[in-house]
Parts: sequence; structure tokens; C-alpha cells
Amino acid sequence: MAQISTTSEQTVQTLERIGAHSHVKGLGLDDQLEPRPSSQGMVGQRAARKAAGLIVKMVQDGRIAGRAILMAGPPSTGKTAIAMGMAQTLGSDVPFTMLSASEVFSLEMSKTEALMQAFRRSIGVRIREEAEVVEGEVVEIQIDRSLTGATKTGKLTIKTTDMETIYELGNKMIDSLQKEKITAGDVIAIDKASGRITKLGRSFTRARDYDAMGSDTKFVQCPEGELQRRKDVVHTVSLHEIDVINSRTQGFLALFSGDTGEIKPELRDQINTKVGEWREEGKAEIVPGVLFIDEVHMLDIECFSFLNRALESELAPLVIMASNRGICRIRGTRFRSPHGMPIDLLDRVLIISTKPYELDDLKQILTIRAAEEEVSLKPEALEVLTRMASETSLRYAINLITTANLAAKRRKADAVEVVDVRRVYNLFVDEKRSVQYLKEHAEQFMSESDEYGDIDGLSSAAPIIGRQMAAAQA
Repeated sequence: MAQISTTSEQTVQTLERIGAHSHVKGLGLDDQLEPRPSSQGMVGQRAARKAAGLIVKMVQDGRIAGRAILMAGPPSTGKTAIAMGMAQTLGSDVPFTMLSASEVFSLEMSKTEALMQAFRRSIGVRIREEAEVVEGEVVEIQIDRSLTGATKTGKLTIKTTDMETIYELGNKMIDSLQKEKITAGDVIAIDKASGRITKLGRSFTRARDYDAMGSDTKFVQCPEGELQRRKDVVHTVSLHEIDVINSRTQGFLALFSGDTGEIKPELRDQINTKVGEWREEGKAEIVPGVLFIDEVHMLDIECFSFLNRALESELAPLVIMASNRGICRIRGTRFRSPHGMPIDLLDRVLIISTKPYELDDLKQILTIRAAEEEVSLKPEALEVLTRMASETSLRYAINLITTANLAAKRRKADAVEVVDVRRVYNLFVDEKRSVQYLKEHAEQFMSESDEYGDIDGLSSAAPIIGRQMAAAQA
């Protein structure tokens, strides 16, 4: 008897990574640098956003390099979101490096070297050089293939308003033309050194050729003058990339391997001298960028001393630091200071304060995050989440959006309702309920105290094991 084989179809679901600040597209400011109530994913914190907008403007004008900014405020008040908005506003042309202070201690190099490399990543060098290019409008492309199809030859007819020339094509150039989908009527530029072909647009003379144009077709004028010309090409690289290329035998390939290691100060001095010569000759331009250090209170006194010295350097970026600490101990010392930073460093920074969000701001942020995660919330569920964000923390309420959506899907519901929020609220406790649980069951946990007394005021409710043992022996 013949067996009938059955095949089961499996659907492959694409997982999309949604970051904590993927909804932030900018600072949400108008042309006068005034903050809008809700724009580009930013809500509330108007004073802090306006101050950040002024800093971005000064960075774009190149007037604030070598300065330091401290963003101080309680947790969940948008410090990192404002930094991300600044990065989006500055664009890709301005170097922006994000660094968590704890990363400095986890890298396989000294702390000062890790900070120095972060500084050098945040300084860009815009290098100008001349390149020979062939630029014109494509008149005709002829491609001849062999009988086996292994080899291809061809001719490219290209013109300007003043002249027309025919070029012989090899396999590499033919593949490049086919990859860029070059056809007659396109205006192209060919780099003679690398053979790279760039499609500049379509000639205005072919504007009525509807079969060869789409909705996003860009029309340009046919080039004038000679086909071959010298053109200024601009490359933007960071000082750290120049350091790595000159310190490793494999050159720029070391950038892809990730094995940068420590770089000698003598080499950096030579590179600084060479870059200075390029600036005097007009071949290069320094682009001061931004270095953002999150959790800056995690740095120790050696790192803070290095920052004090590095900020006085001629090649120093704008350093933005963020901290959610109040009066706490400076790592590596026995002294306490505001935000866990030395007073002499605090004296040279501009401080931007962030304040807790209002209820309306929390509601708008939760609405934006739900839309970003493609979750439909009932108005009643949104009100409950807003109240939770006010009483616990904004991050806790945001984390409940996805989990509540999974609970709603299990009920085969189209939107998240209050019952789903309550269900996940009972499954996942917030920080306040966790602390209350610790206090109620303190004797069942292992606790300790630091040299300044009880940790976070919990030891009064949680007896220390050492004290329990001493009491038992007595």
C-alpha cells in the first residue's frame, strides 16, 4: 500500500529589535530652538531640551569643543533620550560616541587608554583630496558575450555638451554597470582610480521617456566641458581610525578585526602634528564631535583626573555626562560629593537638570512607546499604566506594555485591556514592592552593610547575619 507523505508548512516570523529609545528622532525643537510639546518622540523636559538644542547649535558652529556638560536628574527622566535626540539632530557628519562608564573597567586596556580612544573617536578629520573622474551622459551601452558566457566585452559611449567618447569595457566595469542598472540617458561619474560608478541622475533630455523613469527619478543637466576632470572628494574619518591604521601592520583592516589594543602616545603626537600640517595646507578640517558618558558616577578618581586634563587639550570634543546620583561617594576615595564627581570637575561643567514627568507627559510617552511596539491599548488600560508609571517608575510601565500585549494575545483579544495589565502587574513586581518584600522577609536573606552604615536604609529592617550569629552566641 502506497504511503502518502504529508508536509507541514511552517511560517517564519521576522523578529524586529525595538530599542529603548528607538522612537527618538530628534530633540523636537522648532527653528527658534523652542521645544514643541510633543515632537520627534520627545515629550516634556522643555527646559532641558532647549538647553540641549543650544548646545547642538554651538557644536554645529564649532564653538563649544573642549567643554563638558552634565545632565543630572532622577532615573527615568529622559537623560539618555535627550542624548539620543542630540545625536539624531547632529546627523552622521558629526562624530557622536556613546560610552557607559562601566565599559571603561571591562575593556582589555588601561582606564585612561579607553577614555583616550573614546576622545579620539569623537574628533573627526574631514580630508579633501583631488580625484580624476569621468562624468557625462550615457549615450549607448554595447555588451558582447562569448559563446560560453564566461567572458564579456563591451563599449560605453558617453558624452557631455561639448564632446563624445567611446570607452572599452571589461568584465568588472560591465558588472558595475549592470549592478547600478545604468541605461542610456543616465548621467554617471566613474572614478578612474577605483573604477567605481556612481549614478548621478537622469538627463533632462530624457524627461519624456516615461518607460525609463519612476516616481523617485532625479533629473540633472548634462555635464559641460571635458569628460575627464579633477574633482574634490571629501572623506571624514575619526582620529582614532587614523591612529589604528598607522599603529597596526594590517592597516585599515584592523578596524574590522576589532583588535585595536593600546596605542603609544608618541604615535598620537606624530598624527596630531601631521593633521596640523594638513590643516595649514587646507587639505583637512577638524570636526569636533560629542562624547556621551552615561553613568558617569561609576568612574573613579583616576578617570576624573584624566578627564580634567584631557578637556584642556586642543583636540578635545564636547563631553556630555549623565548621572542619576545625589550626594554619594567618589569611587577610589572616602569623600562624598554631588553626583559622585569631584568638585573641581563639577566647577568646569554646565549642568542641565531633568525633572520628573507630569501625568500628561507620562501618558504621551506610553502612547508613543505602544505605537513603536505596535501594541493597541484600550483607554482604560492606558490610564492604569499611566498611574503605575507615576507611582512606580516609567521604565516599569513601559516594560509592562509588551508583556500585557502577550497576555491579551493569549485571550485572543485585539487590544490590551485592564485585566491584562493587572495580570502582568501581579506576575512582575516593581522596585517598591520588591523592597517591601525584602523588609517583610529580611531574616531569610543574606544582608551586609558598608563602611558608612546600612545599605539604602534597609538594614534596620533586615538584620545582618553577623549580628544574628553574635546574638545567638550570647
